[in-house]
Amino acid sequence: MKVQRDKKHEKRPDRRLEKPREREAPARPRQPRRQGALPAETLPLILEVEPGADYALIDSGDGRKLERYGPYLIDRPEGQAIWRPALPEREWRQADAVFTGDTDEEGMGRWRFPKTPLGETWPMKHDGIDYLGRFTSFRHVGVFPEQASHWRHMEELIVAAKRPIKVLNLFGYTGLASLVAARAGAQVTHVDASKKAIQWARENQEMARLSQKPIRWICEDAMRFAEREERRGSRYDIILLDPPAYGRGPKGEVWQLFDDLPAMAELCRAILSPKPLAVVLTAYSIRASFFAMHALMRDTFAGMGGRVESGELVIREEAAGRRLSTSLFSRWVAS
Repeated sequence: MKVQRDKKHEKRPDRRLEKPREREAPARPRQPRRQGALPAETLPLILEVEPGADYALIDSGDGRKLERYGPYLIDRPEGQAIWRPALPEREWRQADAVFTGDTDEEGMGRWRFPKTPLGETWPMKHDGIDYLGRFTSFRHVGVFPEQASHWRHMEELIVAAKRPIKVLNLFGYTGLASLVAARAGAQVTHVDASKKAIQWARENQEMARLSQKPIRWICEDAMRFAEREERRGSRYDIILLDPPAYGRGPKGEVWQLFDDLPAMAELCRAILSPKPLAVVLTAYSIRASFFAMHALMRDTFAGMGGRVESGELVIREEAAGRRLSTSLFSRWVAS
């Protein structure tokens, strides 16, 4: 979803450019609105990632962004950057890799390397966790750094619980969230519909030297997996879901965010443990609003107490201090 979520299929398009397609009627009927007191609420909540040693947003503008990933400067498209760049053009020309997207080629054929030709992958690090960056044909490099705010929050919940914690990562992509959870001591189930994403995630586990940590890697449609877990009686303390606007599962299953998200949210509630900690939803869809996700999450978790926090994930720019909005989120937290 990473699925065909842009994170979830083998050839991932830009999530912000995905177009709705025809789909069959949802197999799962809509449930009546839940009764019970709505959770407390916090909104808007802006979670910000600042420039750091492993990653920094250097500058942005004119529909592009200049980022530092480890040793490399990377120039990529960014539709949200509607302002002018703060740095002069000569600074942008220092980029080691530029995504052009102007050919029909796959993989690295859509990248230009102004200085020295680079390999497909390179070693990266997040908070001490090693992983592989990769130049892909859909402009991404294998990590969404704005999600670091969620990863830190999740890690704090796992450590503070002082008991065995089970984490389900739906639409898990290349597995950074799964690795953070496993390092913190959780048992992790990672689900993604893309075989390539699962393989990449396994490589990242090896890179991170976390091979002995309990992570189940499952290549399957996220909705189908969650439905089966409900029937089996499987339960999780933390659930992460980062669905695409549109996606297909490995057996042709169709996912449409606005059609399927309500049912997925209900499933997530159904497979929570008796002492749950959190459900974290992130969406990269320009037609959505965090107010819409906020209302859905409060309705879904009615009667369970806790709090629903919703807003945007942003990255602080190094050059001018501007905040680049990357995605919307809504999360239910038990306490």
